[in-house]
Amino acid sequence: MLIDLIKNQKANIGVIGLGYVGLPLVIEFGRAGFSVTGFDIDKNKVEQLTAGKSYIRHLSGEIISELVSSGKFLATTEFAKVSQMDCLLICVPTPLTKNREPEMRYVANTARSIAPHLKKGQLILLESTTYPGTTRDVLIPLMEKGSDLKANEDYHVAYSPEREDPNNPNFSTRTIPKVVGADTEFGLEAAIALYSQIVEEIVPVSSTSTAEATKLMENIFRAVNIALVNELKIIFDRMDIDVWEVIRAASTKPFGFMPFYPGPGLGGHCIPIDPFYLTWKAREYGITTRFIELAGEINLQMPTYVVQRLMWVLNKKGIAFGKSRLLILGVAYKKNVDDYRESPSLKIMQLLKDAGAQVEYHDPYVPRIGPSREYAQFTGKESVALSTIPQFDAVLILTDHTVFDYESIVNSAKMVLDTRNACGDIQSDKIIKA
Repeated sequence: MLIDLIKNQKANIGVIGLGYVGLPLVIEFGRAGFSVTGFDIDKNKVEQLTAGKSYIRHLSGEIISELVSSGKFLATTEFAKVSQMDCLLICVPTPLTKNREPEMRYVANTARSIAPHLKKGQLILLESTTYPGTTRDVLIPLMEKGSDLKANEDYHVAYSPEREDPNNPNFSTRTIPKVVGADTEFGLEAAIALYSQIVEEIVPVSSTSTAEATKLMENIFRAVNIALVNELKIIFDRMDIDVWEVIRAASTKPFGFMPFYPGPGLGGHCIPIDPFYLTWKAREYGITTRFIELAGEINLQMPTYVVQRLMWVLNKKGIAFGKSRLLILGVAYKKNVDDYRESPSLKIMQLLKDAGAQVEYHDPYVPRIGPSREYAQFTGKESVALSTIPQFDAVLILTDHTVFDYESIVNSAKMVLDTRNACGDIQSDKIIKA
């Protein structure tokens, strides 16, 4: 009956967590003809969505407004409505603690919130990035504890890692292949049927743990290679060699090489976090993940390297670092998005302020910094105008938004520290790469 409901677009879909992962799913299921209910504990988000507004820049408010007005989408904070759902997708944050250990509070709280409202025949899917075994050892026990129902008997459970790349014009929720794993045959069949309604290619795997491990492998692969190229950047800087030119030349090899690019540190909700999920879980099996941990250490040190490089340049010019005025260009973790979770720009801003510098920022995608777990001191800080560039001793390009006119920035600035090679082939003694 569940699979029939899904295939006929009659299943009621619930999405828990209406952020960068959950909201695109709401839109795709709504477009496919499903009735979708979005659950979130943030009343402000629910109010904006109910009014047909989007709080994520690259997701159109017009689409959300259409879904709301057509009755295909309802946003709510009332978890009692879980009992009306046929399929539930959990898309809540999984950050790290200060000790770099998995913070499972949001997954656990969600399990406790939905448990009293579960019903027979439902499909529960976890999408949050996490360590192998989370679905089996954390989610299911907490749901069973708060309900008389038995997982994978009375209702079905599966795991499918999110693969969102916000504002990537080449890939969307629909076109990115979807990995799906379950610990029962029917759970897998139901999950495949559901995602097949909105995704072009489904990649089934044998268990929830395998699907969880797949996501970690993808992002650890990126983290390790980025760490390698970051280390090479430091080495080549000392040798007076442009690492960007080296990468460009190496990329002409048609086999055996894949380009990765250095930067001021890792940002976003996946790559800076996922490797530590596996290193933590591996300790349970008596395994030390030295290679992954080394990569993590290198990436975590990149903001410090950028600050040290700036300090060296300013001192060489006779400018006291503690009295300098600095402008950061870009606080988003990647170009052309408004997402600043885990952004290295915030860490660099903190390091600069701790050293006594006066720091401002400009980012057209982040006009105002909102609350964050690690950098509460920047809450409410607003973007300054680009016209203020001449007032600063140095401009730090930390996010290479394509809307920036880099030639004009270089011309206006006294000095530019470019961590992204955003200035490209612009010839100027003002440009320092870091």
